[in-house]
Amino acid sequence: MTEPTYDYIICGAGTAGCLLANRLSADPAKRVLLIEAGGNDDYLWIHIPVGYLYCIGNPRTDWLYRTDPEPGLDGRSLGYPRGKVLGGSSSINGMIYIRGQARDYDGWAAGDGFGANPGWRWAECLPYFLKHEDFHQGASDFHAAPGFDATGARAGGEWRVEKQRLRWDVLDAFSQAAQKAGIPASDDFNRGDNNGVGYFDVNQRAGIRWNAAKAFLRPAERRQNLQLWTGAHIERVLLASADGGLRAIGIDAVKAGSSERVGARLNPGGEVILCTGAIGTPQLLQLSGIGPAALLRSHGLRVEHDLPGVGANLQDHLQIRAVYAVQGVKTLNTSANSLWGKALIGLEYAFKRSGPMSMAPSQLGAFTRSDATRAHPNLQYHVQPLSLDAFGQPLHSFNAFTASVCNLNPTSRGAVQIRSARPADAPSIAPQYLSTEADRAIAAASLRLTRRIVAMPALAKYAPKEVKPGVQFQTDAELAQLAGAIGTTIFHPVGTAKMGPVSDPMAVVDARLRVHGVQGLRVVDASVMPSITSGNTNSPTLMIAERAAAWIVAGE
Repeated sequence: MTEPTYDYIICGAGTAGCLLANRLSADPAKRVLLIEAGGNDDYLWIHIPVGYLYCIGNPRTDWLYRTDPEPGLDGRSLGYPRGKVLGGSSSINGMIYIRGQARDYDGWAAGDGFGANPGWRWAECLPYFLKHEDFHQGASDFHAAPGFDATGARAGGEWRVEKQRLRWDVLDAFSQAAQKAGIPASDDFNRGDNNGVGYFDVNQRAGIRWNAAKAFLRPAERRQNLQLWTGAHIERVLLASADGGLRAIGIDAVKAGSSERVGARLNPGGEVILCTGAIGTPQLLQLSGIGPAALLRSHGLRVEHDLPGVGANLQDHLQIRAVYAVQGVKTLNTSANSLWGKALIGLEYAFKRSGPMSMAPSQLGAFTRSDATRAHPNLQYHVQPLSLDAFGQPLHSFNAFTASVCNLNPTSRGAVQIRSARPADAPSIAPQYLSTEADRAIAAASLRLTRRIVAMPALAKYAPKEVKPGVQFQTDAELAQLAGAIGTTIFHPVGTAKMGPVSDPMAVVDARLRVHGVQGLRVVDASVMPSITSGNTNSPTLMIAERAAAWIVAGE
Protein backbone atom coordinates (compact mmCIF):
# COMPACT_ATOMS: atom_id res chain seq x y z
CA MET A 1 0.00 0.00 0.00
CA THR A 2 1.16 3.55 -0.76
CA GLU A 3 -0.88 5.08 2.04
CA PRO A 4 0.71 5.97 5.41
CA THR A 5 1.56 2.82 7.33
CA TYR A 6 1.83 2.09 11.04
CA ASP A 7 2.96 -0.81 13.14
CA TYR A 8 -0.23 -0.60 15.18
CA ILE A 9 -3.56 0.93 14.20
CA ILE A 10 -5.69 1.20 17.35
CA CYS A 11 -9.36 1.70 16.52
CA GLY A 12 -11.09 3.51 19.39
CA ALA A 13 -9.56 5.76 22.07
CA GLY A 14 -11.72 4.53 24.89
CA THR A 15 -10.70 2.68 28.04
CA ALA A 16 -8.70 -0.06 26.30
CA GLY A 17 -7.45 2.07 23.42
CA CYS A 18 -5.89 4.71 25.67
CA LEU A 19 -3.97 2.10 27.66
CA LEU A 20 -2.79 0.32 24.49
CA ALA A 21 -1.64 3.61 22.95
CA ASN A 22 0.50 4.23 26.03
CA ARG A 23 2.02 0.78 26.21
CA LEU A 24 2.63 0.22 22.48
CA SER A 25 4.11 3.66 21.82
CA ALA A 26 6.64 3.18 24.62
CA ASP A 27 8.90 1.62 21.98
CA PRO A 28 10.06 4.60 19.87
CA ALA A 29 10.77 2.29 16.96
CA LYS A 30 7.04 1.49 16.59
CA ARG A 31 4.64 3.84 14.80
CA VAL A 32 1.22 3.91 16.45
CA LEU A 33 -2.02 5.48 15.19
CA LEU A 34 -4.92 5.93 17.61
CA ILE A 35 -8.27 6.75 15.98
CA GLU A 36 -11.31 8.11 17.84
CA ALA A 37 -14.72 9.01 16.39
CA GLY A 38 -15.45 11.47 19.19
CA GLY A 39 -13.68 14.64 20.21
CA ASN A 40 -11.31 15.74 22.96
CA ASP A 41 -12.26 15.22 26.58
CA ASP A 42 -12.19 18.97 27.25
CA TYR A 43 -15.85 19.25 28.21
CA LEU A 44 -16.10 20.54 31.81
CA TRP A 45 -18.79 18.08 32.86
CA ILE A 46 -16.59 15.09 32.05
CA HIS A 47 -14.30 15.99 34.92
CA ILE A 48 -16.81 16.93 37.63
CA PRO A 49 -18.09 13.56 38.88
CA VAL A 50 -21.78 14.48 38.94
CA GLY A 51 -21.36 15.67 35.36
CA TYR A 52 -22.25 12.20 34.09
CA LEU A 53 -25.79 13.62 34.18
CA TYR A 54 -24.81 16.01 31.39
CA CYS A 55 -22.63 13.57 29.43
CA ILE A 56 -24.98 10.62 29.08
CA GLY A 57 -27.49 11.45 26.38
CA ASN A 58 -25.32 14.29 25.08
CA PRO A 59 -24.21 13.88 21.43
CA ARG A 60 -20.94 15.58 22.33
CA THR A 61 -19.93 12.61 24.48
CA ASP A 62 -22.38 9.74 23.82
CA TRP A 63 -23.13 7.58 20.76
CA LEU A 64 -26.85 7.86 21.68
CA TYR A 65 -27.57 4.22 20.91
CA ARG A 66 -30.97 2.72 21.69
CA THR A 67 -31.96 -0.90 22.08
CA ASP A 68 -34.60 -2.53 19.95
CA PRO A 69 -37.98 -2.79 21.72
CA GLU A 70 -37.40 -5.43 24.39
CA PRO A 71 -40.08 -8.10 24.88
CA GLY A 72 -38.88 -8.72 28.44
CA LEU A 73 -39.23 -5.02 29.30
CA ASP A 74 -42.84 -4.60 28.17
CA GLY A 75 -41.70 -3.61 24.69
CA ARG A 76 -39.66 -0.64 25.92
CA SER A 77 -36.59 0.63 24.05
CA LEU A 78 -33.79 1.76 26.33
CA GLY A 79 -31.15 4.41 25.87
CA TYR A 80 -27.80 2.64 25.66
CA PRO A 81 -25.00 5.08 26.57
CA ARG A 82 -21.53 4.45 25.12
CA GLY A 83 -18.74 7.01 25.32
CA LYS A 84 -17.94 8.91 22.11
CA VAL A 85 -15.00 11.00 23.29
CA LEU A 86 -11.38 10.50 24.32
CA GLY A 87 -11.50 8.09 27.24
CA GLY A 88 -14.65 6.46 25.84
CA SER A 89 -17.06 5.23 28.47
CA SER A 90 -14.51 5.97 31.22
CA SER A 91 -15.35 9.63 30.52
CA ILE A 92 -19.09 9.25 31.14
CA ASN A 93 -19.50 6.18 33.37
CA GLY A 94 -20.10 5.73 37.09
CA MET A 95 -16.37 5.71 38.03
CA ILE A 96 -16.90 2.63 40.22
CA TYR A 97 -13.84 0.41 40.59
CA ILE A 98 -14.88 -3.25 40.69
CA ARG A 99 -12.87 -6.22 39.40
CA GLY A 100 -15.50 -8.91 39.80
CA GLN A 101 -14.94 -12.30 41.39
CA ALA A 102 -12.09 -14.77 41.03
CA ARG A 103 -14.56 -17.33 39.69
CA ASP A 104 -15.28 -15.08 36.69
CA TYR A 105 -11.74 -15.36 35.38
CA ASP A 106 -11.29 -18.97 36.41
CA GLY A 107 -14.42 -19.66 34.36
CA TRP A 108 -12.98 -17.88 31.33
CA ALA A 109 -9.85 -20.00 31.61
CA ALA A 110 -11.81 -23.24 31.92
CA GLY A 111 -13.94 -22.48 28.88
CA ASP A 112 -17.49 -23.68 28.37
CA GLY A 113 -17.13 -27.17 27.02
CA PHE A 114 -15.28 -26.44 23.76
CA GLY A 115 -11.80 -26.12 25.25
CA ALA A 116 -9.85 -23.91 27.62
CA ASN A 117 -8.64 -20.30 27.36
CA PRO A 118 -5.19 -20.63 28.95
CA GLY A 119 -3.76 -17.70 30.85
CA TRP A 120 -7.00 -16.18 32.18
CA ARG A 121 -7.25 -17.55 35.72
CA TRP A 122 -7.72 -15.01 38.50
CA ALA A 123 -4.18 -15.60 39.76
CA GLU A 124 -2.88 -14.83 36.27
CA CYS A 125 -5.06 -11.72 35.82
CA LEU A 126 -4.48 -10.09 39.22
CA PRO A 127 -0.92 -8.89 38.41
CA TYR A 128 -2.33 -7.01 35.41
CA PHE A 129 -4.87 -5.22 37.59
CA LEU A 130 -2.02 -4.28 39.89
CA LYS A 131 0.30 -3.14 37.10
CA HIS A 132 -1.64 0.07 36.43
CA GLU A 133 -3.36 0.59 39.80
CA ASP A 134 -2.75 3.66 41.97
CA PHE A 135 -4.57 2.69 45.16
CA HIS A 136 -4.66 5.68 47.47
CA GLN A 137 -4.71 3.57 50.65
CA GLY A 138 -1.36 1.97 49.85
CA ALA A 139 -0.06 -1.37 48.66
CA SER A 140 -1.19 -4.82 49.81
CA ASP A 141 -1.49 -8.32 48.38
CA PHE A 142 -4.52 -7.14 46.39
CA HIS A 143 -3.66 -3.52 45.66
CA ALA A 144 -0.77 -1.51 44.26
CA ALA A 145 0.31 2.00 45.14
CA PRO A 146 2.92 3.54 42.83
CA GLY A 147 6.39 4.06 44.14
CA PHE A 148 9.35 5.96 42.74
CA ASP A 149 12.22 4.80 40.57
CA ALA A 150 15.93 5.36 41.19
CA THR A 151 15.74 8.89 39.76
CA GLY A 152 12.87 9.86 42.05
CA ALA A 153 10.33 9.83 39.24
CA ARG A 154 6.90 8.38 39.89
CA ALA A 155 6.71 4.84 38.49
CA GLY A 156 3.64 2.89 37.43
CA GLY A 157 0.15 3.05 38.82
CA GLU A 158 -1.69 5.36 36.43
CA TRP A 159 -5.23 4.23 37.31
CA ARG A 160 -6.23 6.17 40.42
CA VAL A 161 -8.54 4.43 42.89
CA GLU A 162 -9.75 6.19 46.03
CA LYS A 163 -12.54 6.32 48.58
CA GLN A 164 -15.50 8.58 47.97
CA ARG A 165 -15.45 11.97 49.66
CA LEU A 166 -18.91 11.84 51.24
CA ARG A 167 -21.20 9.96 53.58
CA TRP A 168 -25.00 9.94 53.91
CA ASP A 169 -26.90 8.95 57.06
CA VAL A 170 -29.54 7.13 55.01
CA LEU A 171 -26.87 5.05 53.25
CA ASP A 172 -25.18 4.22 56.54
CA ALA A 173 -28.57 3.05 57.82
CA PHE A 174 -29.08 0.89 54.71
CA SER A 175 -25.65 -0.64 55.28
CA GLN A 176 -26.56 -1.48 58.86
CA ALA A 177 -29.87 -2.95 57.71
CA ALA A 178 -28.10 -5.09 55.12
CA GLN A 179 -25.77 -6.40 57.79
CA LYS A 180 -28.73 -7.36 59.95
CA ALA A 181 -30.13 -9.17 56.91
CA GLY A 182 -26.96 -11.28 56.76
CA ILE A 183 -24.69 -9.33 54.40
CA PRO A 184 -21.34 -8.70 56.11
CA ALA A 185 -19.65 -5.31 56.13
CA SER A 186 -16.82 -4.92 53.61
CA ASP A 187 -14.17 -2.27 53.12
CA ASP A 188 -12.85 -3.81 49.89
CA PHE A 189 -14.82 -5.47 47.10
CA ASN A 190 -11.72 -6.26 45.04
CA ARG A 191 -9.99 -9.22 46.67
CA GLY A 192 -11.58 -11.84 44.45
CA ASP A 193 -14.65 -12.42 46.64
CA ASN A 194 -16.79 -9.28 46.75
CA ASN A 195 -19.36 -10.52 49.26
CA GLY A 196 -20.45 -7.69 51.57
CA VAL A 197 -21.81 -4.16 51.90
CA GLY A 198 -19.85 -0.90 51.92
CA TYR A 199 -19.06 2.26 50.03
CA PHE A 200 -17.65 1.81 46.53
CA ASP A 201 -14.11 2.82 45.61
CA VAL A 202 -14.04 5.17 42.64
CA ASN A 203 -11.75 6.26 39.82
CA GLN A 204 -11.24 9.83 40.99
CA ARG A 205 -8.31 11.94 42.05
CA ALA A 206 -9.22 14.29 44.91
CA GLY A 207 -12.85 14.48 43.84
CA ILE A 208 -12.22 14.83 40.08
CA ARG A 209 -13.03 12.10 37.54
CA TRP A 210 -9.98 10.11 36.51
CA ASN A 211 -10.63 8.79 33.01
CA ALA A 212 -8.45 6.63 30.76
CA ALA A 213 -7.40 9.64 28.68
CA LYS A 214 -5.87 11.34 31.74
CA ALA A 215 -4.36 8.17 33.09
CA PHE A 216 -2.82 6.69 29.96
CA LEU A 217 -3.08 8.95 26.92
CA ARG A 218 -1.88 12.25 28.38
CA PRO A 219 1.50 10.83 29.51
CA ALA A 220 2.08 9.40 26.02
CA GLU A 221 0.61 11.97 23.65
CA ARG A 222 3.86 13.94 23.20
CA ARG A 223 5.68 10.90 21.85
CA GLN A 224 6.70 11.49 18.26
CA ASN A 225 5.77 7.96 17.23
CA LEU A 226 2.15 8.26 18.43
CA GLN A 227 -0.41 9.95 16.21
CA LEU A 228 -3.94 10.69 17.41
CA TRP A 229 -6.94 11.30 15.19
CA THR A 230 -10.20 12.59 16.70
CA GLY A 231 -13.46 13.01 14.84
CA ALA A 232 -12.48 10.12 12.56
CA HIS A 233 -15.06 7.42 11.81
CA ILE A 234 -13.68 4.02 10.87
CA GLU A 235 -15.72 2.45 8.08
CA ARG A 236 -14.07 -0.94 7.62
CA VAL A 237 -11.00 -3.04 8.20
CA LEU A 238 -9.15 -3.77 4.96
CA LEU A 239 -8.38 -7.42 4.30
CA ALA A 240 -6.17 -9.27 1.82
CA SER A 241 -5.31 -12.88 1.06
CA ALA A 242 -2.21 -14.11 2.87
CA ASP A 243 -0.74 -17.58 3.39
CA GLY A 244 -3.92 -19.28 2.27
CA GLY A 245 -6.05 -17.16 4.61
CA LEU A 246 -6.78 -13.52 5.37
CA ARG A 247 -4.75 -10.68 6.82
CA ALA A 248 -5.79 -7.24 8.07
CA ILE A 249 -3.79 -4.69 6.08
CA GLY A 250 -5.32 -1.40 7.19
CA ILE A 251 -8.51 0.59 7.63
CA ASP A 252 -10.74 3.00 5.76
CA ALA A 253 -11.95 6.01 7.71
CA VAL A 254 -13.64 9.36 7.21
CA LYS A 255 -11.84 12.28 8.86
CA ALA A 256 -13.09 15.87 8.61
CA GLY A 257 -15.31 14.82 5.72
CA SER A 258 -12.47 13.27 3.72
CA SER A 259 -11.82 9.60 3.08
CA GLU A 260 -8.59 8.29 4.56
CA ARG A 261 -6.89 4.94 4.00
CA VAL A 262 -4.20 3.80 6.38
CA GLY A 263 -2.10 0.67 6.17
CA ALA A 264 -0.75 -1.68 8.82
CA ARG A 265 2.85 -2.71 8.23
CA LEU A 266 3.00 -6.19 6.82
CA ASN A 267 5.89 -7.27 9.00
CA PRO A 268 5.05 -10.04 11.48
CA GLY A 269 4.24 -7.53 14.23
CA GLY A 270 1.93 -5.20 12.30
CA GLU A 271 -1.63 -5.20 13.65
CA VAL A 272 -5.05 -3.60 13.43
CA ILE A 273 -6.50 -3.58 16.95
CA LEU A 274 -10.21 -3.07 17.53
CA CYS A 275 -11.03 -1.29 20.79
CA THR A 276 -14.45 -0.04 19.74
CA GLY A 277 -16.44 -1.80 22.45
CA ALA A 278 -19.18 -4.39 22.70
CA ILE A 279 -21.37 -2.45 20.26
CA GLY A 280 -18.83 -0.88 17.89
CA THR A 281 -16.56 -3.90 17.48
CA PRO A 282 -19.14 -6.36 16.11
CA GLN A 283 -20.55 -3.60 13.91
CA LEU A 284 -17.11 -2.86 12.46
CA LEU A 285 -16.29 -6.54 11.95
CA GLN A 286 -19.58 -7.12 10.16
CA LEU A 287 -19.10 -4.04 7.94
CA SER A 288 -15.69 -5.48 7.06
CA GLY A 289 -17.20 -8.76 5.87
CA ILE A 290 -16.42 -10.74 9.03
CA GLY A 291 -19.45 -12.26 10.72
CA PRO A 292 -22.51 -14.44 10.12
CA ALA A 293 -22.63 -15.04 6.37
CA ALA A 294 -26.42 -14.81 6.04
CA LEU A 295 -26.51 -11.45 7.83
CA LEU A 296 -23.73 -10.01 5.67
CA ARG A 297 -25.32 -11.19 2.43
CA SER A 298 -28.70 -9.77 3.47
CA HIS A 299 -27.10 -6.34 3.43
CA GLY A 300 -25.22 -6.83 0.19
CA LEU A 301 -21.82 -7.25 1.82
CA ARG A 302 -19.17 -9.59 0.51
CA VAL A 303 -18.48 -12.40 2.98
CA GLU A 304 -14.76 -12.28 3.66
CA HIS A 305 -14.89 -14.66 6.62
CA ASP A 306 -17.97 -16.47 7.92
CA LEU A 307 -17.64 -16.10 11.69
CA PRO A 308 -21.07 -16.76 13.24
CA GLY A 309 -20.22 -15.51 16.74
CA VAL A 310 -19.62 -11.90 15.71
CA GLY A 311 -22.37 -9.88 17.41
CA ALA A 312 -23.82 -12.85 19.30
CA ASN A 313 -23.51 -13.55 23.06
CA LEU A 314 -24.47 -9.99 24.13
CA GLN A 315 -24.76 -9.80 27.92
CA ASP A 316 -25.60 -6.89 30.20
CA HIS A 317 -26.59 -6.17 33.77
CA LEU A 318 -30.24 -5.16 34.13
CA GLN A 319 -30.85 -3.06 37.22
CA ILE A 320 -34.19 -3.09 39.00
CA ARG A 321 -34.71 0.23 40.78
CA ALA A 322 -36.75 0.20 43.99
CA VAL A 323 -37.55 3.65 45.45
CA TYR A 324 -38.36 4.30 49.12
CA ALA A 325 -39.61 7.60 50.53
CA VAL A 326 -38.12 8.43 53.95
CA GLN A 327 -38.69 10.93 56.75
CA GLY A 328 -36.37 12.68 59.17
CA VAL A 329 -33.19 12.30 57.14
CA LYS A 330 -31.51 14.38 54.45
CA THR A 331 -31.28 13.09 50.87
CA LEU A 332 -30.19 14.78 47.68
CA ASN A 333 -33.81 15.22 46.63
CA THR A 334 -34.35 18.05 49.10
CA SER A 335 -30.73 19.19 49.45
CA ALA A 336 -30.73 20.20 45.79
CA ASN A 337 -34.31 21.45 45.43
CA SER A 338 -33.58 25.14 46.01
CA LEU A 339 -31.17 27.72 44.67
CA TRP A 340 -29.65 28.06 48.14
CA GLY A 341 -29.17 24.31 48.40
CA LYS A 342 -27.56 24.15 44.98
CA ALA A 343 -25.28 27.08 45.91
CA LEU A 344 -24.09 25.32 49.07
CA ILE A 345 -23.41 22.14 47.10
CA GLY A 346 -21.42 24.13 44.53
CA LEU A 347 -19.40 25.93 47.19
CA GLU A 348 -18.53 22.69 48.97
CA TYR A 349 -17.21 21.22 45.76
CA ALA A 350 -15.35 24.40 44.79
CA PHE A 351 -13.50 24.61 48.09
CA LYS A 352 -13.28 20.99 49.24
CA ARG A 353 -13.87 18.84 46.13
CA SER A 354 -16.38 16.91 48.23
CA GLY A 355 -20.13 16.63 48.68
CA PRO A 356 -22.83 15.81 46.13
CA MET A 357 -20.90 17.17 43.13
CA SER A 358 -18.16 14.61 43.85
CA MET A 359 -20.71 11.78 43.85
CA ALA A 360 -20.46 8.78 41.61
CA PRO A 361 -23.93 7.76 40.37
CA SER A 362 -23.98 5.12 43.13
CA GLN A 363 -22.25 5.43 46.47
CA LEU A 364 -23.09 2.38 48.56
CA GLY A 365 -22.71 -1.12 47.18
CA ALA A 366 -23.59 -4.61 48.27
CA PHE A 367 -22.91 -8.06 46.84
CA THR A 368 -24.96 -10.98 48.07
CA ARG A 369 -26.87 -14.13 47.13
CA SER A 370 -30.44 -14.25 45.86
CA ASP A 371 -30.93 -17.45 47.88
CA ALA A 372 -28.95 -19.63 50.26
CA THR A 373 -28.21 -22.28 47.62
CA ARG A 374 -25.86 -19.96 45.75
CA ALA A 375 -22.16 -20.64 46.24
CA HIS A 376 -21.21 -17.05 45.40
CA PRO A 377 -22.84 -13.62 45.40
CA ASN A 378 -25.04 -13.28 42.32
CA LEU A 379 -26.64 -9.92 43.11
CA GLN A 380 -25.16 -6.42 43.21
CA TYR A 381 -26.81 -3.39 44.80
CA HIS A 382 -26.19 0.23 43.84
CA VAL A 383 -27.78 2.39 46.56
CA GLN A 384 -28.26 6.13 46.14
CA PRO A 385 -29.53 8.92 48.45
CA LEU A 386 -31.91 10.21 45.77
CA SER A 387 -34.80 9.19 43.54
CA LEU A 388 -36.31 10.12 40.20
CA ASP A 389 -38.80 8.68 37.73
CA ALA A 390 -36.16 7.86 35.12
CA PHE A 391 -32.56 8.77 34.32
CA GLY A 392 -32.42 12.38 33.15
CA GLN A 393 -35.69 13.31 34.89
CA PRO A 394 -35.87 15.77 37.84
CA LEU A 395 -35.33 14.53 41.37
CA HIS A 396 -38.48 13.86 43.37
CA SER A 397 -39.66 16.62 45.72
CA PHE A 398 -39.70 14.25 48.73
CA ASN A 399 -36.77 12.67 50.54
CA ALA A 400 -36.05 9.17 49.28
CA PHE A 401 -33.37 6.62 48.45
CA THR A 402 -33.07 4.19 45.56
CA ALA A 403 -31.88 0.60 45.96
CA SER A 404 -31.04 -0.75 42.51
CA VAL A 405 -30.26 -4.45 42.27
CA CYS A 406 -28.95 -6.46 39.32
CA ASN A 407 -28.41 -10.13 38.50
CA LEU A 408 -24.63 -10.44 38.15
CA ASN A 409 -24.73 -13.60 36.03
CA PRO A 410 -27.67 -13.35 33.64
CA THR A 411 -28.44 -16.32 31.42
CA SER A 412 -30.21 -14.18 28.79
CA ARG A 413 -28.20 -13.62 25.62
CA GLY A 414 -28.76 -10.99 22.96
CA ALA A 415 -27.12 -9.77 19.79
CA VAL A 416 -25.68 -6.76 17.95
CA GLN A 417 -26.26 -6.77 14.18
CA ILE A 418 -25.81 -4.20 11.46
CA ARG A 419 -29.02 -2.77 9.98
CA SER A 420 -27.41 -1.84 6.67
CA ALA A 421 -24.07 -1.65 4.87
CA ARG A 422 -23.80 2.05 5.76
CA PRO A 423 -21.25 2.65 8.55
CA ALA A 424 -23.19 5.70 9.78
CA ASP A 425 -26.28 3.61 10.61
CA ALA A 426 -26.46 2.49 14.23
CA PRO A 427 -26.70 -1.29 14.63
CA SER A 428 -29.58 -3.26 16.03
CA ILE A 429 -29.00 -3.84 19.77
CA ALA A 430 -31.19 -6.58 21.24
CA PRO A 431 -30.06 -7.58 24.77
CA GLN A 432 -33.06 -9.93 25.29
CA TYR A 433 -33.33 -9.03 28.97
CA LEU A 434 -35.31 -11.44 31.18
CA SER A 435 -35.73 -13.88 28.30
CA THR A 436 -35.02 -16.92 30.51
CA GLU A 437 -37.01 -18.32 33.38
CA ALA A 438 -33.88 -18.30 35.57
CA ASP A 439 -33.41 -14.55 35.09
CA ARG A 440 -37.06 -13.82 35.83
CA ALA A 441 -36.91 -15.91 39.03
CA ILE A 442 -33.80 -14.08 40.23
CA ALA A 443 -35.41 -10.72 39.44
CA ALA A 444 -38.38 -11.58 41.67
CA ALA A 445 -36.10 -12.89 44.42
CA SER A 446 -33.97 -9.74 44.33
CA LEU A 447 -37.00 -7.49 44.88
CA ARG A 448 -38.04 -9.65 47.84
CA LEU A 449 -34.54 -9.34 49.30
CA THR A 450 -34.65 -5.56 48.93
CA ARG A 451 -37.88 -5.47 50.91
CA ARG A 452 -36.35 -7.68 53.61
CA ILE A 453 -33.35 -5.36 53.99
CA VAL A 454 -35.51 -2.23 54.15
CA ALA A 455 -37.71 -3.84 56.81
CA MET A 456 -34.77 -4.18 59.22
CA PRO A 457 -34.78 -2.02 62.39
CA ALA A 458 -31.81 0.08 61.29
CA LEU A 459 -34.01 1.91 58.77
CA ALA A 460 -37.19 2.00 60.87
CA LYS A 461 -36.44 5.47 62.30
CA TYR A 462 -36.77 6.89 58.79
CA ALA A 463 -40.14 5.22 58.14
CA PRO A 464 -39.30 3.94 54.64
CA LYS A 465 -42.31 3.67 52.33
CA GLU A 466 -42.07 1.74 49.07
CA VAL A 467 -42.91 4.07 46.20
CA LYS A 468 -41.65 1.87 43.38
CA PRO A 469 -42.55 -0.84 42.44
CA GLY A 470 -45.25 -0.76 45.16
CA VAL A 471 -46.29 -3.15 47.93
CA GLN A 472 -49.41 -4.22 46.04
CA PHE A 473 -47.20 -6.50 43.95
CA GLN A 474 -46.43 -9.66 45.91
CA THR A 475 -46.38 -12.88 43.87
CA ASP A 476 -43.32 -14.11 42.00
CA ALA A 477 -45.15 -13.63 38.70
CA GLU A 478 -46.08 -10.05 39.61
CA LEU A 479 -42.57 -9.20 40.74
CA ALA A 480 -40.98 -10.70 37.64
CA GLN A 481 -43.35 -8.70 35.45
CA LEU A 482 -42.62 -5.56 37.48
CA ALA A 483 -38.90 -6.12 37.03
CA GLY A 484 -39.48 -5.88 33.29
CA ALA A 485 -41.61 -2.77 33.71
CA ILE A 486 -39.07 -0.83 35.79
CA GLY A 487 -35.73 -2.46 34.91
CA THR A 488 -33.09 -0.59 32.94
CA THR A 489 -29.53 -1.14 31.79
CA ILE A 490 -26.65 -0.32 34.06
CA PHE A 491 -24.47 0.09 30.96
CA HIS A 492 -22.33 -3.08 31.05
CA PRO A 493 -22.58 -4.64 27.56
CA VAL A 494 -20.00 -7.37 26.91
CA GLY A 495 -19.42 -10.60 25.02
CA THR A 496 -20.13 -9.84 21.35
CA ALA A 497 -16.69 -10.99 20.12
CA LYS A 498 -16.37 -13.92 22.48
CA MET A 499 -13.01 -15.40 23.41
CA GLY A 500 -12.69 -19.14 22.91
CA PRO A 501 -10.73 -21.84 21.09
CA VAL A 502 -11.27 -22.54 17.41
CA SER A 503 -13.25 -25.64 18.44
CA ASP A 504 -15.97 -23.30 19.76
CA PRO A 505 -18.15 -22.44 16.74
CA MET A 506 -19.26 -19.15 18.34
CA ALA A 507 -15.81 -17.94 19.41
CA VAL A 508 -14.49 -14.85 17.62
CA VAL A 509 -11.02 -14.47 19.17
CA ASP A 510 -8.52 -16.88 20.69
CA ALA A 511 -7.01 -16.69 24.18
CA ARG A 512 -4.57 -14.02 22.96
CA LEU A 513 -7.50 -12.04 21.52
CA ARG A 514 -6.52 -12.64 17.90
CA VAL A 515 -9.47 -12.94 15.52
CA HIS A 516 -9.87 -16.51 14.34
CA GLY A 517 -8.92 -16.90 10.71
CA VAL A 518 -7.55 -13.37 10.19
CA GLN A 519 -3.88 -12.56 10.73
CA GLY A 520 -2.92 -9.18 12.11
CA LEU A 521 -6.36 -8.45 13.58
CA ARG A 522 -7.00 -8.40 17.31
CA VAL A 523 -9.93 -7.35 19.51
CA VAL A 524 -9.16 -5.70 22.85
CA ASP A 525 -12.28 -4.52 24.67
CA ALA A 526 -15.22 -5.84 26.71
CA SER A 527 -16.63 -7.66 23.70
CA VAL A 528 -14.11 -10.50 24.19
CA MET A 529 -15.50 -11.53 27.60
CA PRO A 530 -17.03 -15.02 27.25
CA SER A 531 -19.25 -14.24 30.25
CA ILE A 532 -19.92 -11.01 32.06
CA THR A 533 -17.92 -10.24 35.19
CA SER A 534 -19.64 -10.11 38.59
CA GLY A 535 -19.68 -6.34 38.87
CA ASN A 536 -18.90 -3.18 36.94
CA THR A 537 -16.96 -3.82 33.76
CA ASN A 538 -14.67 -0.84 33.18
CA SER A 539 -11.65 -1.92 35.19
CA PRO A 540 -11.79 -5.53 33.93
CA THR A 541 -11.57 -4.02 30.45
CA LEU A 542 -8.39 -2.20 31.47
CA MET A 543 -6.95 -5.48 32.72
CA ILE A 544 -7.77 -7.10 29.38
CA ALA A 545 -5.95 -4.26 27.60
CA GLU A 546 -2.94 -4.59 29.90
CA ARG A 547 -2.69 -8.29 29.11
CA ALA A 548 -3.10 -7.67 25.38
CA ALA A 549 -0.38 -5.01 25.39
CA ALA A 550 2.09 -7.48 26.89
CA TRP A 551 1.24 -10.10 24.28
CA ILE A 552 1.46 -7.65 21.39
CA VAL A 553 4.85 -6.34 22.51
CA ALA A 554 6.06 -9.93 22.87
CA GLY A 555 4.77 -10.80 19.39
CA GLU A 556 2.31 -13.38 20.70
